[in-house]
Amino acid sequence: MGDFRNYLEGLQSRITAALEDVEGPTEQGGARFRSDAWRRESGSPLQGDGITRILEGGRVFERAGCGFSHVRGPQLPPSATQHRPELAGAPFEAMGVSLVFHPRSPYVPTVHMNVRMIAAGQPGQEPVCWFGGGMDLTPYYGFEEDAVHFHRSCRDALAPFGADLYPRFKTWCDDYFCLKHRGEQRGVGGIFFDDFSELGFEQSLAMTQSVGDAFLNAYLPIVQRRMDMAYGERERAFQLYRRGRYVEFNLVWDRGTHFGLQSGGRTESILLSMPPLAAWVYQREDAPGTPEAELITHFLQRRDWL
Repeated sequence: MGDFRNYLEGLQSRITAALEDVEGPTEQGGARFRSDAWRRESGSPLQGDGITRILEGGRVFERAGCGFSHVRGPQLPPSATQHRPELAGAPFEAMGVSLVFHPRSPYVPTVHMNVRMIAAGQPGQEPVCWFGGGMDLTPYYGFEEDAVHFHRSCRDALAPFGADLYPRFKTWCDDYFCLKHRGEQRGVGGIFFDDFSELGFEQSLAMTQSVGDAFLNAYLPIVQRRMDMAYGERERAFQLYRRGRYVEFNLVWDRGTHFGLQSGGRTESILLSMPPLAAWVYQREDAPGTPEAELITHFLQRRDWL
């Protein structure tokens, strides 16, 4: 567990440093991450510690949250045992890095990534370890080359561990990041895996780390292509409207959010994925042929981007 913790802390530092480079000098409006270290002592539902890093009001990113946590609890919450009923009530240990970046420009997509490990077992028994994570892209205005680049990066991260993993995890992502109450995909997808240990501990760990290591190359080229494109009030209003869908998914469907809240986790850190501003419009309809309508008809459809 100690080696994976060191990896996660290093991953968080690498990613936040790279975003600060994109933001640029503070005298030109570039923002910096605020680091909030926290610890939960005995007497709380969870024990453990972590570092939440938040950037707000930046030149490129309106809000970017990247959190590391390492917690222990007396029993797994229901969201973690629905596929492992034999571990219901077992003590557990969980650690991971989770991030969501909300750019200022409507032409730069929101992105989510996380990698995590959970170990659980009844006292006196060998703990069961499994991994989860992935990354997915949520554009407001779609660009084919961005979606292709993102999916290619995901495929390449998984390729050393089996040619079957990318198509499996891509489908899993499409199935998971779906607003079922609207029959609508959250974005153009990516990869998602959970309760994963089929490669054995060492290879499952290596695969999870490969996903984490691939994130910056998957996302930053897209940011750099789009962040200086001019936009107006129309594009900003559409961005805020689509951000409302992001909020809906995280609160209604996201297992990570439910796990954190059900297990008594730190609310501020759990909800770092929320955008600073969002909007809801009653039965909005966009004219056919517009970029806004094309997002729904072309980009928020399940398809093979490669």
